[in-house]
Amino acid sequence: MAMHHYLRLSFILLFVITAFISIYFIIKKRKNKKVPKLLSEEKYNLSMAEGMTEISVSNDLFFNIWPYVSELKAAKILSRKIKESELVHKVYRNSTENFEHILLATEKENHFVKVVVDTNKKKAMGYLFLDL
Repeated sequence: MAMHHYLRLSFILLFVITAFISIYFIIKKRKNKKVPKLLSEEKYNLSMAEGMTEISVSNDLFFNIWPYVSELKAAKILSRKIKESELVHKVYRNSTENFEHILLATEKENHFVKVVVDTNKKKAMGYLFLDL
């Protein structure tokens, strides 16, 4: 009978250890979750080196930002209430076509989230808040 209790206790102990290890890795994964990066003034100014020209929003020849917009919404930087058709306010591209600046509308009037995209690397560099 004593052997039966040891066996039961060892299974319980194994279950508890496995649960703690699982919880540890879940917490670690959540902390390392990739979040959108707020741009520094230096990096923003580097992307503005050449003149910027406006691109038509109806023209879909700008960077596909929708996966990045999902990350911004998940991080609660952008509101989920704004319709995707009304989200992109303006798009600007520099003269060498290395960078795009995409203005995304927010719930507040004249407040925008500007996403800076490196078109050579085909990825978003980060975002910053713009108050006009």
